[in-house]
Amino acid sequence: MSRATDLTLEPERSGRLADSPRGARRADRPRAGRPVAARPRVGRSGWIAFVVLTAPMLIGLGVFKYVAIGWSFLLSLSDARGTIALGDWVGLENYQRLLSDQAFRDSLLQILVFTAFIVPVTFAASLGLALLVDRVRRGRALLRTTFLIPAAVSYVAASLLWKMSLFNGLPAGIANTIGGWFGAEPVAWLQSTSPPLYWVVLVTLRLWLQVGFYMVLFLAGLQAIPKEVLEAAALDGATGRRLLTRITLPMLRNTSVAVLMLLFIAAFQAFDEFYNLFNSGLSGTGAAPVQTPLVHLYNTAMGSQNYGLGSAGAFVLTAVIVGVTLIQGRFTGFGRSGE
Repeated sequence: MSRATDLTLEPERSGRLADSPRGARRADRPRAGRPVAARPRVGRSGWIAFVVLTAPMLIGLGVFKYVAIGWSFLLSLSDARGTIALGDWVGLENYQRLLSDQAFRDSLLQILVFTAFIVPVTFAASLGLALLVDRVRRGRALLRTTFLIPAAVSYVAASLLWKMSLFNGLPAGIANTIGGWFGAEPVAWLQSTSPPLYWVVLVTLRLWLQVGFYMVLFLAGLQAIPKEVLEAAALDGATGRRLLTRITLPMLRNTSVAVLMLLFIAAFQAFDEFYNLFNSGLSGTGAAPVQTPLVHLYNTAMGSQNYGLGSAGAFVLTAVIVGVTLIQGRFTGFGRSGE
């Protein structure tokens, strides 16, 4: 083959070589003389600074959380009455005693009833409020902040406000004063068991504290919906209720599942409002008409000084919360990618 033919075929041969995988790998290699950016190396001073800055947090987290959890588990396997020292091992006897305790089983039933009511009510109220605030064009930030402020209030402070001012049972109480305007007689809200009016106090308190927080979560989900989707749905005639059920709610699926999971966990962990509303000083909450598992375990551990039984109850309640969360995640598809 002549020299001219070789020169003619050289560009074609070079093109085939560049298109092949081997040629692509060769093309990606840095050429001689081209500067290659070196990865920055963390010097000794950087590692020392990292250790100094993170050590207090890691030590505190390890000692006050993980070591405490491990110690509590060991206490649940021992007969720890009046002491947190280990030694008198009883195995699973504390768990058997706790599960056979009628008071603890009643507390589990009561928290299930409370959860079955408060979760859907809070969910619906938060979603409805978010939909209303999202339609406001002026003053949306002010409304969002106004509804979010109660979420920053302590449960203890709010419980005392509900107990001593709103529903104190006196004729001068706010709830009884408003009822008097309509001819109603004064009611002892927290002491009335037939009908159980104390549930009104508990439900209104939790709604006031939680609705604003979950409303903000729903607002974030609503604002993440692309405007183009809503405009296209409106052009197709989807307005009002049809737009809500066909477009808005399906695109809020991930937010709704997350809110439901948070609501379930928060309901099973209810303690502050139940304890502070029914706490009557030295007598504690022993005569309370309703007790949550955490209140029952607090009275067992701190009142009866039975730390082994109280620790066993903490792990039983943790297992219940984890089980309910996993079941809810299974049915709602938590963690799945949106279709």
